[in-house]
This record gives sequence, C-alpha cells and structure tokens, in this order.
Amino acid sequence: MFRKIFFLLVFIIGFSQTFYSQLMRNKVYHPFTGTLVFTMEGGATYGLTDYKDFSLDFLGKGMIEYFLPTYSKSSFGFRVYGGAGYLKGKDKSAVPYEYRTDLKLAGGGIVYTLSLGEAVFPYIFAGATYTWFSPKGDDGKTLNKFVYKKNELDYNAEFGMRILLTDNLTMNFSSGIQLSPNDYLDDKLYGTSKDAFLVGAAGFSFAFFGEQDSDEDGIVDSKDMCPNTPSKIKVDQFGCPMDEDKDGVPDYLDKCPDTPEKVKVDKKGCPLDSDNDGIADYIDICPNTPKGVMVDEFGCPLDADNDGIPDYLDKCANTPLGVQVDKFGCPLDSDGDSVPDYLDKCPNTPKREQVDESGCPIKKIEIIKEVPVIKEVVLSAAASFGVGSSVLLPGAYGDLDNIAKTMLEEKTSKWLVEGHTDNTGSANKNKALSLKRANSVVSYLVSKGINRNRFTVRGMGFDYPVADNRTEEGRTKNRRVVILRVN
Repeated sequence: MFRKIFFLLVFIIGFSQTFYSQLMRNKVYHPFTGTLVFTMEGGATYGLTDYKDFSLDFLGKGMIEYFLPTYSKSSFGFRVYGGAGYLKGKDKSAVPYEYRTDLKLAGGGIVYTLSLGEAVFPYIFAGATYTWFSPKGDDGKTLNKFVYKKNELDYNAEFGMRILLTDNLTMNFSSGIQLSPNDYLDDKLYGTSKDAFLVGAAGFSFAFFGEQDSDEDGIVDSKDMCPNTPSKIKVDQFGCPMDEDKDGVPDYLDKCPDTPEKVKVDKKGCPLDSDNDGIADYIDICPNTPKGVMVDEFGCPLDADNDGIPDYLDKCANTPLGVQVDKFGCPLDSDGDSVPDYLDKCPNTPKREQVDESGCPIKKIEIIKEVPVIKEVVLSAAASFGVGSSVLLPGAYGDLDNIAKTMLEEKTSKWLVEGHTDNTGSANKNKALSLKRANSVVSYLVSKGINRNRFTVRGMGFDYPVADNRTEEGRTKNRRVVILRVN
C-alpha cells in the first residue's frame, strides 16, 4: 500500500513538471536552476499510532538538494537527508500509558518546486526513509515486549513553502507524513493500523553553485549571448531577443514583423525603400523614381495613356492607345506640319507648306476678277487664316497686293468687306470671328496706302452660306472673306 502511494506521488510530480513546462512558452529564470542547496530545519512530530491522546515531540534534519537546470517556473530536483528526533504517545488505557521512541533517519527522494513570483516557492516532496527506532516506556527504559527489527524502510510525502530572503538564502516551512510498513514504532504489534507520524517543521536553506541570470530572461549568464536583454522580452535559446522573420531586428523593436527572408531592412525592421516611393526595394521594379512622383504597385511612375512615357515627363498626357510617341510623349509628326502622323492623310508634305486639319496642303482659291473692272473678290479663309484665327497668313498677301494695286489706281472706288464662316460653333462666336477676319483684310489694305474711309466692314457669321454646311467641302467654301465694290 505504502509503495503504491510513493510511486503515485512520483508520477504526479513528474507529470506536473512535464505538463507545466509545455505550457510555458516564455523562458523564465528560476532561482534554483542548477543549484546545490543545504538545509537545516527542526520541528514537531505527532504520532499516528495505537496511542490515542495528543502528544508532540521534536525532530531535526539536515538536507542536501540538487535542482536540475530549468527555463520555466517549475524546478525538478533530488534530495538526500538525515535527522534525529523523538516520537511520543499517551493513552491512559494502555500499558505503559506513555511511550517515547528515539528516531534516526536517512533518506532521499524527488522534490518539485514552483516559482510564484520572485520570492515565494511552494514545493512537494516524495521519497523513502530508512528509519532506526527504539521505543521506551514512561520510565525511560527500552520496551522489549516483542521481538522485531528496530529498523525499516518508510515512505514520505511533504508539502512546503520556501521564501527567498536573499539571492542564496530562504526560510522554509513544511508539513509532511512518514508512513511505516509495520506497527512497531509504539511497540504495539497488534494495533488496528500501521504506524505513521506527522512532521511540521521550519528552517533555512542556503544555495551554492547556482548560476545567475542578470537580465532575468531565463538564460543563465554563462550561456547568455545577449546579457543585457530588456525586462520581459522573449528570447531564444541563446538569450537573445526573438527575431521571428530573421531580419536582424528583434521582434520587440520590429515594426514590420513579417518581412520576407533575406530582405534588407532599416533599423525599424521594415524593408528598405531607397527612393521613398512607398514601394519596398525588393518589390520595386523602378528603384530610382524621382521624389514626389506617383507610382504603381510595382514602384514605377504612372503612365495613364500607356505610351511608354511616364506622366511626370509626358507633355501629351492623353495620347490614344497604340500611337507612337516621341521622348516627350507626344504623337510623332514625321513631316513637321503640326498634324500628328496618326491623323495625317498626307504624311510627306513639304516643309513650310500650309496644311489643313488632315495634314494636306491647302488649295488657294483664285480671286474672281471682272474685266475690265474688279467688282468682287472672294478670299478663301482656309488659305488666308489659321483654324479659328483672324491673323492673316502669308499666303493671302499676293492676292491682297493685287487688289490694293487696283484700289490705288481707282482712287474714288468704295468697298464693302464681309467676313463669312461655316456653321461650326455658336452664332455669336462665328459673328465675332467673321468680323475680325474682315477687319484684318482691311487693315492690310490700309497698310498699303488706301484710306480706311473707303471701306465698310461687316461680320456676317454663318448666315449667308454659299454651299452645303453638311459636307466638309461645303464648309470650306463657306469660310471666306468677300471684298465687294459698291460704286
């Protein structure tokens, strides 16, 4: 029975140590790790024998314990001890009515200690004790009523508490039981149960040879490669702060804890971004983006029209898809006529040749002459003005010079100058444009020496078309300036 109890206690201690260690995810410094502890204690004994009255006596013990290295709040160790004392009992119905047994003890066992904070350490102990005993009567003489061995192997269980006073010294309090396999301790061989006794004790323990853990990270100084780890920081087996993503920046400082392996990081543990575009270098396909330039998910400058020229360099930001562009992002204009190739229907126009919006040379309309006297001249706006402009083009100078010659020759002639447009745009804009073009023609003629009072100027807008405005050809004819002799 006693043997079963002993092995059950050993199993409980071993299971507790294993289970608790598995629960402890953080390494913890335990003051008893790897230490040799010497203890002296004394206390009272109370017999559980065939004598029924309450009687106390005393017992003293010396112990040596060794605690295995640990990195959790649990510590597992071994104890050997020796001691001496007395066990006493009284019973008025017994003969003799009082006994006192001399005890000498030597034993050992397993001890399990739990750290509750930095100073309180409860423990349990299970072991076996070889006991030498000698019962004596109330007259002090040895009792020899029966013949039996006065030594035996007993079993022990103990619960106690250690309180740390200094780095090496603890005060101890304990209570325990020693179970005898026989009924000899009181010299009563035929009692109702086997003998046992309780022990309550107090004492002091002094620890030797224990290793220190200066930064209290759970790794003793002799094995700690990072001896100054800040308090409560998780560490690895070498006592260095954990670095889960292995970027060289410990987790407690790492602002980017999931950095991919082998990626270079800054002092905060975040991937480097050399051009500060918000895209880490290991992802950035365009690592030298100028400061302040917006980029896409790959770190490259945005290119809204996909012409291969980034927006911050693109002078023509809305180029149609697929159109070839120059280094400024503008559509190519091979013949330099200001009409891009993808719109140019006459791609090889000679240099300086005036062209229309399709890139084709503009055909001049000859001045209509009456013989022998000029009465009406019609100037094509397409040949004489830019698109939407009232500024005369050099191509109109020749015709106007011929008219001016006639006007100078016929000094009394009066002239009406009318500007006309097609129906593109609002009426007001077309009225204004046609008037400006007519005035431009008059100003040129005046510059040739003709008195302005000889002219009447009107802007007719698109009210008097000479062709169908629904066709390009018709609209070209309607854009004109008419110079009409009125006398």
